[in-house]
Amino acid sequence: MRLSTRGRYAVMALVEMAAREPRAEACLSGRPVTLTDIAASQQLSVAYLEQLFGRLRRAGIVASARGPGGGYRLARPASAILIAEVVEAADEPITATRCDDGGPGCLGGARCRTHDLWAELGDQIRLFLGAVTLADVVEGKVAGRARPPAGPDAATPTAS
Repeated sequence: MRLSTRGRYAVMALVEMAAREPRAEACLSGRPVTLTDIAASQQLSVAYLEQLFGRLRRAGIVASARGPGGGYRLARPASAILIAEVVEAADEPITATRCDDGGPGCLGGARCRTHDLWAELGDQIRLFLGAVTLADVVEGKVAGRARPPAGPDAATPTAS
């Protein structure tokens, strides 16, 4: 399972913005960042960022500032912006199945035997990204967060 460039680029751009803030709470009071600056530092296309930032602005994640010295600011503190929210705003579905709700299904209208496996993986990815903020990424607080499920049903498989 892999996110497309839309979701990844949106996260990369917003992490870049969050890293430029003097404090995590600066957001709207901070200096706007231009898409040209973000594109140069992250080696992304300005035209592609323009499309992404339109979506991010409509989702209330960034705010635009027009005129000389204009650009974009985070609309909320980085600690209040979840990575899942950014990916969703970029119009990126977080799924690991090829099935669509209400669509023809996995195999010509019928659910395949692995459907629940991939659907559950998508749910786990959403849960993980929903527990990580832009501030967590900027501060390097992401590594080690993936944990095995807890409880009696979480037995570790053994090699036979």
